[in-house]
Amino acid sequence: MEPRIQYAKTSDGVSIAYATMGEGVPFVYMVLGQWGHTRLEWEHPEYRRWFERLAEKRMVVRYDGRGSGLSDRDVTDYSLEAHLADLEAVVDRLGLERFALFALGGIGQVGIAYAAAHPERVSHLILFATWARASDYVGLAALQGMLDLMDKDWHMFTENAAHSLLGWSEGEQAHWFAALLRETTTPEAMRAVSEAVEEFDVTELLPQIQMPTLVLHRRQVLALDMAISKGLASRIPDARLVVVEGESMWPVVGDSEPMLHAIDEFLAEGEPPAAVLPTAPGGLATILFTDMASSTALRRTMGDAKAQNLVRAHNEIVRTALGEHDGREIKHTGDGIMASFTTATSALQCAIAIQQGVAAHVEEHSDSPLGVYVGLNAGEPIAEEKDLFGTSVDLAKRICEHAGSGQILAANVVRELAEGKGFLFGDIGDVVPKGFEEPVRLYEVRWREDA
Repeated sequence: MEPRIQYAKTSDGVSIAYATMGEGVPFVYMVLGQWGHTRLEWEHPEYRRWFERLAEKRMVVRYDGRGSGLSDRDVTDYSLEAHLADLEAVVDRLGLERFALFALGGIGQVGIAYAAAHPERVSHLILFATWARASDYVGLAALQGMLDLMDKDWHMFTENAAHSLLGWSEGEQAHWFAALLRETTTPEAMRAVSEAVEEFDVTELLPQIQMPTLVLHRRQVLALDMAISKGLASRIPDARLVVVEGESMWPVVGDSEPMLHAIDEFLAEGEPPAAVLPTAPGGLATILFTDMASSTALRRTMGDAKAQNLVRAHNEIVRTALGEHDGREIKHTGDGIMASFTTATSALQCAIAIQQGVAAHVEEHSDSPLGVYVGLNAGEPIAEEKDLFGTSVDLAKRICEHAGSGQILAANVVRELAEGKGFLFGDIGDVVPKGFEEPVRLYEVRWREDA
């Protein structure tokens, strides 16, 4: 299934195209804008296999940098700060509070700068065929000769660049990549980016990298000396250098399985042991969904940065309540959170705490338009790869969608499980949720003190 292209707005007003694949721990995949195109890459079988393989165990986020691909093309600022703004716009739009970061080639310096500035958000840093100081790479005589072609013969430049990066033994693959470059960017944009990147130097930031870091290199690469990768790894505290066979600076080309294996192994070592999803003795679990009211409209009216502050406030309120009431966060859904509980009582207590927390936030911030929907259902979901699936989960999500701002709606089964526990329910009647054929009896949980 082709990834759905969405957009995030940067702090300087540039629209950045991005797409996601898979589910689970977020894995943000960075490519210097002029060298990639999210949609066209997906049309190529080897690219598609590469991303599908990455997405087997995680949620992969791929975006087109400013001035290229499906992102805004009318751009003049390609500074390090501008590239950081692209990354920040995407991860903030998705509400990613912690994620692994993969940086390839010329965008590696941006990944290093972001990781040094945000150790609380980057769980793992993976650097492939990259460098800390652009002059180490851009200054190579062979590369300078190729760059001279950029303004003289654009077609010849793209063909040479493709063969240099992918390997001179690649024929049709390199021709395809050259055509992708010509579709992705223009000579003027490529020149502007190349000149901006030449000024990048993050060498002084390397000792500040705190998260586990993997530096990947292919042994036979001619365009990037192994000494550069070794030097990069030696300057980052406790970084690991892994060298695999191959001559291509593009991970998709050649035997990519050793690289994928190294990535999987590296990420798995840094993850805590898989926790058992909370269920009652009979396999019963109560599922809770939250969703922010009018989140899409708020981004349009408030702007991405201010709207993202509301997302963070929502996340903090919900996670605090989960911690106080023995809930387990299953996943972040963009503008909401899915959680699981072993008892309906704890789920209801958590739901009430969430709405009380939102009300307190709004009272403290009189101009805040934060509103939250909450939906609850109980059943026997299927637990798989740290997630929950099944009809009971689908129904909980639909119940949440039916709720209004500040409202908690619960299925009848939740009300019955919590009978005699002191909760107040208001019968709102039968509802046929989207995707269901039979009506479901819903109840509003009265949580306000005047209920």
